[in-house]
Amino acid sequence: MVHLSTAQMLAWINSFLWPLTRILGMIAVAPVFGSRSVPVMIKVSFGVVLAVLIAPTLNNVPTIDPVSLDGMLITIEQLIIGVAMGFTIQVVFASVDLAGDLMGMSMGLGFASFYDPQTRATTPALSQFLTLITTMLFLTLDLHLALLSTLVESFTTLPIGLGIPNHASMWMRIAGTGSIIFTSGVQLALPIIAALLVTNIALGILTRAAPQLNLFGIGFPITMSVGFIMVMVILPYLAEPIKKLLELGIVFAGLK
Repeated sequence: MVHLSTAQMLAWINSFLWPLTRILGMIAVAPVFGSRSVPVMIKVSFGVVLAVLIAPTLNNVPTIDPVSLDGMLITIEQLIIGVAMGFTIQVVFASVDLAGDLMGMSMGLGFASFYDPQTRATTPALSQFLTLITTMLFLTLDLHLALLSTLVESFTTLPIGLGIPNHASMWMRIAGTGSIIFTSGVQLALPIIAALLVTNIALGILTRAAPQLNLFGIGFPITMSVGFIMVMVILPYLAEPIKKLLELGIVFAGLK
């Protein structure tokens, strides 16, 4: 007859429960994995499979009652770590979305938006186009597998029960990644913004020289045409900076 002690049972439960909490936190926030088009049942099932595979590799899991105060604090800690890992990748997609928004507004396509079922909000068409390109790069470069590998390695670099207060500098670094949204978004959209700025200056000079011209009649199609031409020109060159942003997001997701 097999006899199980309370410590053994708690070790088995905790070695599954706490990794599952971290994994589900990452899946809920990370792009592709956390897409609203993916059913919740599939997300949870995927997280359970990963937790079952990871649980036997964990060492020194605290034998604390998960419903106690300390156990609940560790559960919250694992959830925060998982959400932070997914957030670092989501920042990259947000910067690309911002770049598309800036491009659309400069071209006069700010009104061209539609309902996005993933975000459940209206999204500019150009932003959605760039987001789809970023998603394809994310999958083509196998960065979704790199993110899962980073998640598995996090149980070594950030063991369960380590304690969030010991990593204040790490959390400040994660908060600082928010600046990537604005800096990278502006840098990606800068060529189109500069081209349209020159176009608007030229239209202003032309209107000043020939006041009889209808600026609103000729300005809108010209700026839109210049914008589309610039999108066609810079599109082949966007892959490399977006790739570097995604790789940077994977590095930040390591929470080291």
